[in-house]
Amino acid sequence: MDNNFSQKEIVPANYSLLISEQEIQQRIAELGSRIAKDYMGAKPILIGVLNGGFVFLADLIRYINIDLEIDFIRISSYGDARESSGHIKVLKPLSADIKDRAVLVVEDIVDSGLSVQFLENLMSAFGPTILRFATLLNKPSKRQVGIKIDYIGFDIEDKYVVGYGLDDSQMKRNLRSIYVIE
Repeated sequence: MDNNFSQKEIVPANYSLLISEQEIQQRIAELGSRIAKDYMGAKPILIGVLNGGFVFLADLIRYINIDLEIDFIRISSYGDARESSGHIKVLKPLSADIKDRAVLVVEDIVDSGLSVQFLENLMSAFGPTILRFATLLNKPSKRQVGIKIDYIGFDIEDKYVVGYGLDDSQMKRNLRSIYVIE
């Protein structure tokens, strides 16, 4: 990593560092290793949940040393709000056929669990042999439904976070670390 490249000029003063780029990459390497072991021989399809999950997915697949396929789905439960509306709609459906496939759905953040529950119901209907979920960030205190997340990067408190794919009004996804907006 080029240490001469700074993002200070795009990090507002009201942002405080929560998880550094180095901590993120170290944890993703650990998750990638676990996922590779768990899916060995299965040729899984990893499904990134857009928009926020694309950065995590892009880094994660580089640490999974088995053959895999990727696809994307885009759902929305936020609109332009900071809190989930609870109403989820599919904006971009899957392209791949996941029947009889080992599937790993990759999220950026799980809070209420409603999106994961929605995706689990949606994907189960297509008949995958394995259906698991990974998230970079988990907010267990916000959970409204009982769900299982198989791979968790970090458990965090209920704070509004941005960076590393997570946005603030569609901006700041390009920050390499994760920040709390104070």
